[in-house]
Amino acid sequence: MALLVDILVPDNAFVALDAKGGLVGLAGMQVNGAGFLSGSFADLRRHYGLFSALWRGSLLEVLDRPSRPGVLQMDGICVAAQARGQGVGTALLTAIFAEAARIGCTIVSLDVIDSNPRAKALYERAGFRRVTTESTGPLRFVFGFARAEKMHRQITPADAESEG
Repeated sequence: MALLVDILVPDNAFVALDAKGGLVGLAGMQVNGAGFLSGSFADLRRHYGLFSALWRGSLLEVLDRPSRPGVLQMDGICVAAQARGQGVGTALLTAIFAEAARIGCTIVSLDVIDSNPRAKALYERAGFRRVTTESTGPLRFVFGFARAEKMHRQITPADAESEG
């Protein structure tokens, strides 16, 4: 957790808070090469030591999804267990769509893993459609999932009118 605090770029994330101000959701995005996490190998080494930084960095490199012009790449979304089913994920996605429209992106892209059907259902309800499926091969034992689907959603004029 300390690493995330050190490398978080708040301008590239949306948060959802409960009535008491507690964090119940987070959605990170990557646009024009800048993500919501800006860590380096030196950061990994400082937090985990050289050996651990080497294997963690290698795995993170495999998962990296660089942004493309006109595409807002979601880096991740999470909703606290006690807030699931209350519209938090939908609100975070609405904010992402509004931001994509504001900065001139025409597509929001994300990856969803096969072991997270609840997230996939949320994305499909929000208008995302599968583009490709990628297998993790033997790394499935390391990552804990066998496949990831890349999903896209077109940004519409209505998204620009949504509040983020």
